[in-house]
Amino acid sequence: MLRTLFSPRLVALHLLAVGVLVSFFFLGRWQLGEFEESGMPKAVADPAPVAVTELAALGGHTESDVAGRQVTAQGTFDAQGQLLVADREADVSAPGGRVASGRGFWILTPMRLTDGTIIPIVRGWVPSASDPALAVPTGTVTVTGRLRPAEQTDAVQRTGALPAGQVATVSTSELINLWTDGKLRSGFVVATAQDTPSGATSVAVPAPTVGSGLTWRNLAYAAQWWIFAIFAVFMWFHFVRDAVRESRGERPASGSAGSAGGTRGGPAEGPAPIADIV
Repeated sequence: MLRTLFSPRLVALHLLAVGVLVSFFFLGRWQLGEFEESGMPKAVADPAPVAVTELAALGGHTESDVAGRQVTAQGTFDAQGQLLVADREADVSAPGGRVASGRGFWILTPMRLTDGTIIPIVRGWVPSASDPALAVPTGTVTVTGRLRPAEQTDAVQRTGALPAGQVATVSTSELINLWTDGKLRSGFVVATAQDTPSGATSVAVPAPTVGSGLTWRNLAYAAQWWIFAIFAVFMWFHFVRDAVRESRGERPASGSAGSAGGTRGGPAEGPAPIADIV
């Protein structure tokens, strides 16, 4: 059996089967990757900055289609209302709360715009609540950044009660109770540039993206390649089985004929002539 399995013909078949399996596996994995990537957000055009008052509404919600848009805000910071968003990393996309416990703080400062309304500004990130970068610039300040929708109060898993002056989320419904001396605009701005640098680490914020539907055709292609691989295994097994059966069938036939001839001491009897049968 081993001699049959390792005959030149079957060795070539084994190598062909391995090559087909490896190729079909990676072709299927490639199509699966295309399927997974099709559902990821895609970057869209990034328009020039506009005034934050054009996109951040009063008494409403910041729509998802303007999330990440570049905006400019000009006004004065309210140092008395500054808050720290606890347990955050220097990336707006990173999870916060218990997942990022002890990582650092966002500096959240209310800016009173020229029309008297207030927009929350994330001025940067600091590793501790006593960092010198917490100092609030005075006078009129111009900030360029990206607009983000307000977070839900349950957007993070909280670590427990926070000290005074700290919050867990940038939630309009929560901030409106803390900043009662002006009309609060929805959403918040993550600063990317300030005419008065604070010395804090900038918080990374993505550009606008748009969601896209999954391309199910690629998933079907992946399944198709893997079905082909299973069929290739079946065909390999079929050919190997036939070869083994063939080799086993030939050896007993030749051995039994020789044995019969040796026992009788004469030539083996052959089949009857056709004439006799008739």
